[in-house]
Amino acid sequence: MSSATTNPPQGAVAPPTPPASPSVMSKIGALLRKPELAILPVLVVVIVAGSMLNSSFLSYDNIFGVLQQASELAVLVMGLTLVLISGKFDLSLESTFGLAPMVGAYLFLSTTNGGLDILGSPILAIVAIFVVGAFIGLFNGFLVVYLKFNAFIATLATLILLRGVSLGLTKGETLSSLPSEMTVLGQSSFAGVPTSFVVAVGVFAVLTLFLTRHKAGRMLYALGGNQQAARVAGVRVERVIMAVFIVAGILAALAGLLQAGRIASIPASLGQNLIFSAFAAAVLGGVSLNGGRGTMAGACGGVLLLVLIQNVLILSHVPGYWIDATTGGIILVALLMSRLTGNQPAS
Repeated sequence: MSSATTNPPQGAVAPPTPPASPSVMSKIGALLRKPELAILPVLVVVIVAGSMLNSSFLSYDNIFGVLQQASELAVLVMGLTLVLISGKFDLSLESTFGLAPMVGAYLFLSTTNGGLDILGSPILAIVAIFVVGAFIGLFNGFLVVYLKFNAFIATLATLILLRGVSLGLTKGETLSSLPSEMTVLGQSSFAGVPTSFVVAVGVFAVLTLFLTRHKAGRMLYALGGNQQAARVAGVRVERVIMAVFIVAGILAALAGLLQAGRIASIPASLGQNLIFSAFAAAVLGGVSLNGGRGTMAGACGGVLLLVLIQNVLILSHVPGYWIDATTGGIILVALLMSRLTGNQPAS
């Protein structure tokens, strides 16, 4: 009996060779090239280093405090991320963070506590906080959309203006004796975690679903990538940008309320220089300053990394001015890494 041949019949076409499946390492490398995931190894390194440098780093009290601070900054950064994805800037979020809760408390507190005693209910004071945030966002949107001001310069002017209003409103004094309704989100806990963290997770979930599942969210990326092309495609550019500024203002007001609640007071300097940390966190998380790129997961990952680094430095008794210098260095390193990996195109 002749042996069976394995060659195909003459004239038949051999079946194509299946492509080699990618190796595990190549899959991991592809994942880490995503900005929102590339930050994970750095987070692990910081956590390990922090636990080795100080035994209290992983204590419940320290983690609780880190989550509180990260939640406040994360809510602000998520608002900033929406603006950046749309291709605009909003530097005034820092001042909105401080002014909005100040106005709400100022209208509610009695005259003996430095307020006007106009609002008879703390609930109305909280509503006023969000109204102020929305109004500031509306004002910024009007400057950028209808007056065609450069977003960077216009919101820088608004930042300075609102900071002056904050100082003048209270003559530089700190507002205290806040009602429990204004402090509960910043001071209470739920299932062992800060309530502010639960709030931040809720905001994160809503905005992530909006950007990934909603038509308007996808429009936002198109708008940031190419405004003229988005307009041709039927995107109502002016309306979308106005909405983005308003939502960002509301989120900044919420973030300010969380921090004011945590410290149970509203100093005139509330939120001062916070915009630098917000931009650092956004850039660390892979949000493009040129618009059209970024995710809420990446932005919040950048927040967590920045807060953890600052916490490690504080526990290591590093002077405050070196912590500020470190924040600036982090921004430069993040920009360099983004440029090298191609996630941050040249301007």
